[in-house]
Amino acid sequence: MKVIIDEAYSSYKEEIFQALDNFDNEGRKIGPGKRNIVKAISLNEKELNIKAFKVPNAVNKIAYRFFRKSKAERSFIYAQELLKRGINTPAPVAYAEEVTSVAFLKSFYVSEQLDYDLTFRDLNLEKKGHEEILRAFTRFTFELHEKRIEFLDHSPGNTLIQIHENTFKFYLVDLNRMNFKRLSFTERMQNFKRLTRERAIYEIMADEYAKQSERSSSEVFDQMWHFNQSFFTKRDKKEMIKKKFKKE
Repeated sequence: MKVIIDEAYSSYKEEIFQALDNFDNEGRKIGPGKRNIVKAISLNEKELNIKAFKVPNAVNKIAYRFFRKSKAERSFIYAQELLKRGINTPAPVAYAEEVTSVAFLKSFYVSEQLDYDLTFRDLNLEKKGHEEILRAFTRFTFELHEKRIEFLDHSPGNTLIQIHENTFKFYLVDLNRMNFKRLSFTERMQNFKRLTRERAIYEIMADEYAKQSERSSSEVFDQMWHFNQSFFTKRDKKEMIKKKFKKE
């Protein structure tokens, strides 16, 4: 197995290898693990988060072996790039790949386990202080865009939120789909599309983003809401088709 370790964790080399070798039998499972399996594993005084990516299909076994960087490698590289640009993410520790001469098999991304209070999914405008967190999240997203970061998986569970008295820290996770480029206004608005179905939340995000971007809140809202409605309409249609085929 090929294992690449961040320089800051080179002294943990043996422990990291051991954690990867014993992944199936050790650690605390996090989340449902429908596609990928994530575990928290204690390593001396640290706790690691190890994500085992699903073995790819036949086509991607060839693609990842010869033509494309794996999800694990991209996660590792993008985490390092985010930190360089001043964006928080759990500290990248290592990535690992298991291949044969002709095919790609398993891959793992290792980061430090992070304690957090909320994700975007937990935000509820009826709860005290949550509008303030939502506005801070919107400013954080604006910061991503200004730093030429397009987080393609900007979805409800992929930003971890830490609350420190009256301040908030945001950490990106699930990093394997990301672009680093100047973003047009349209691309910025599209980046909000999958966060929620709640119109009231988009009204607040539009108001806050408009303040940062010097555009009108109506223009920002119209674009955000357009892409949101298009996204969820397409997703609902896909779900209906899947259910129909299952019944048949």
